[in-house]
Amino acid sequence: MNLSSPVFHRRLGPDPHEGEAETVACDGCPDFWELEDGSIAVIGIRITDQVRGTLPPTAGCGADEEVVLIPRSLILAARGDILKLR
Repeated sequence: MNLSSPVFHRRLGPDPHEGEAETVACDGCPDFWELEDGSIAVIGIRITDQVRGTLPPTAGCGADEEVVLIPRSLILAARGDILKLR
């Protein structure tokens, strides 16, 4: 994976602004994208600071990582595209 310049290939699930829909985030919206190399990029609401002290013992969040919140409705809407990934 080339982290310096990933190429966004296709959105997984519907456009969150479709039909002029409002989204839960301040700017933009949560979203899922498949990258050219097959990796998945997640755009979500940053909650790292709020949850760092409550992560389960087997979960961690490194200095180069963020915990992001993704609405359940977005995951369900993208489910069909996610299941098609091979």
